[in-house]
Amino acid sequence: MKSDLFSTENMAQQATVPGMTLQNAKSIKYAVNGEMHARQGSMIAFRGNLQFERKGQGIGGMLKRAVTGEGLPLMAVRGQGEAWFAHEAANCFIVDIDQGDTLTINGRNVLCFDATLSYEIKTVKGAGMTGGGIFNSVFTGYGKLGVICEGNPLVIPVTAQQPVFVDTDAVVGWSAQLHTSLHRSQSIGSMIRGGSGEAVQLKLEGEGFVIVRPSELTPQKAGQN
Repeated sequence: MKSDLFSTENMAQQATVPGMTLQNAKSIKYAVNGEMHARQGSMIAFRGNLQFERKGQGIGGMLKRAVTGEGLPLMAVRGQGEAWFAHEAANCFIVDIDQGDTLTINGRNVLCFDATLSYEIKTVKGAGMTGGGIFNSVFTGYGKLGVICEGNPLVIPVTAQQPVFVDTDAVVGWSAQLHTSLHRSQSIGSMIRGGSGEAVQLKLEGEGFVIVRPSELTPQKAGQN
């Protein structure tokens, strides 16, 4: 049988290194030898002796998710074998987190991560109770984090001289040492006339970076989280 479908770039090869690697732009392969974590429902294939179990968030995490709709439904993957993860054909990226690093990521953009990483839902300081992404997932420890994004993300440096303002529905994550607050860029008069659609942004100040997706979150997508 012959077809471009069977080209080398589409064929899954035996893992040569343990842990997380990019299978292609839309999926991540994980060679499991012990335990790793992934978002529920993201496994698209596996081979070997693997068990998939729902992972609890603890009472605090469940309460925050119930109140805000923001959370990260996880499963633990245990055993030995290979598993492939993807979500709605979103682009996949791998972030190496070193000891001492702290990265804030929106729960909807997390695909999978090493068990050596710690995860906690935290309130975005200064966001109050308006805007999107009020509660984000904060990762610490060391290991690899698989991130998904619809389209190619934009990474914008943040400096003390140049704060960055991002749409709360477009932000993917940022370096956690940044100071956050809400910024209103629309006048009361403009709001009365119907508004520009860009009323409130998340302001990030300090030294670091922010990751944004190339479009705002649609209402349909927002309702699925």
